[in-house]
Amino acid sequence: MFIRNTLISQHSDKLLRSTFFNTLLLLIFLHLSNADIRLKRNFNKYPVLLEVPSEGRNKSSVIEDVLNRQQRDIQLSMENYRYPKNNHGSNISDIDDLLMNKGGRPLRSVILGYWRGGSTFLGEILNSHPANFYHFEPLLDFGILRIRTPPLTEQAIANLIALFNCDYDKLQHYIEYGKTTPWGFKYNPRLWKNCETYKDICWDSNYLTEFCRLFPFQSMKILRLTLQIAQILLDDEKLGVHMALLVRDPRGLVQSRKHPKWCQDSHDCSDPALLCADMVSDYEVAVQLKDKYPQNFKVIRYEDLSTDPISESKELFKFYGLNFHSDVQNYLETHTLSDSGGKFSTFRNSKATPFHWRDDLDFEEVQEIQRVCSIAMRLWGYAMAANQTHQKEFDPVIRNYPL
Repeated sequence: MFIRNTLISQHSDKLLRSTFFNTLLLLIFLHLSNADIRLKRNFNKYPVLLEVPSEGRNKSSVIEDVLNRQQRDIQLSMENYRYPKNNHGSNISDIDDLLMNKGGRPLRSVILGYWRGGSTFLGEILNSHPANFYHFEPLLDFGILRIRTPPLTEQAIANLIALFNCDYDKLQHYIEYGKTTPWGFKYNPRLWKNCETYKDICWDSNYLTEFCRLFPFQSMKILRLTLQIAQILLDDEKLGVHMALLVRDPRGLVQSRKHPKWCQDSHDCSDPALLCADMVSDYEVAVQLKDKYPQNFKVIRYEDLSTDPISESKELFKFYGLNFHSDVQNYLETHTLSDSGGKFSTFRNSKATPFHWRDDLDFEEVQEIQRVCSIAMRLWGYAMAANQTHQKEFDPVIRNYPL
């Protein structure tokens, strides 16, 4: 009896293992079949484009392939995208609502800031969104200066509007400048990867126009305009711009500006008095714009962003009408925990970076900055250092300030 029961038990075990194994094989087969169906569906929808060298091919053929490939990448990155409910003037439910080449209007985000004020960090947070076209410092060709008066103001605004409208045929000087100083192109990775592969099309205004028009999101980082001038972009209802003014403690700005030669060679960049005069002017305009454009304008301090980058970024994405994509979360997790890459890197220990000035500046330097910047500091919520010891220990950020 015992032997018989043992044989039955062994037979049952074999049967169960066989059933389990067959079921597992069936599930794997079904999963692979469904994956294959999905893959074929996507391939039919977004055809595979081979990386074909441009040698021996005409330019129009290369451009067509590049545009088709980028369109496919954008469509894939936007699958299952959640369009936030917002007050952006339209009910966005499909990517075509945001594509210029489909008659839509992209979501346009502006960061207005100051040299060495954290705008590169914030700009790359926005640009980590996979379907974003980044206009990095589009007034680079104007030089290291702040544009405050005509005729430069009119030309600067005209250039920015042309970029937002992807009208590169109006931007020949900008394109020519980019050939020798390509930072405005390099910081746009989706554009620059094609420039590196197909150098003969990168400076073609028609290609740049068509490439730009593929994207549902555009962001722009501006450092050379005061808010008094930049508000013209908010006044243009056709653009639908959302603008954030990024502010930083002037002591941190001055400390960070001590290093680059290009800044020290420019009075507009190296003089704390000019910096803080602009900060006072920007505050006065910001108060007006908060009332005039409550849904389209906001202020963010670099210190607040750096000490709580994920929460502040989520709030900023909500303001811009953007979904907080998983790529953005990954960017923040990999760029905010430690320093690497030099002075211009965006890999930073974000909680410590805004306050390096407390150790790097002598108290005599801090006193002079506080003397010429006392009004700006009071308006923007930055506390005074009383002496050298106090400077190294205190929290310089007043948490509750008017804006």
